[in-house]
Amino acid sequence: MIVHNILQTIFLLAGIIVVLAALLNWEWFFTSRNAAPVVRYFGRTRSRLLYGAAGILLIAAAIGFYYHVRSAF
Repeated sequence: MIVHNILQTIFLLAGIIVVLAALLNWEWFFTSRNAAPVVRYFGRTRSRLLYGAAGILLIAAAIGFYYHVRSAF
């Protein structure tokens, strides 16, 4: 169960960071090597929307995993 909690925490933290980056338009996030191709293809505004949605999905997955694992044990 400890491994499940660690994975849930990673998903939650990643989702929070991605949502904050999208909301606050963090320069370091959108100019990183991994995000730069997405920004070039979609543009900055659409990339922010895409990353915001991805962050919300990560947070939802963490919450879903929490309740799923909790009911299994």
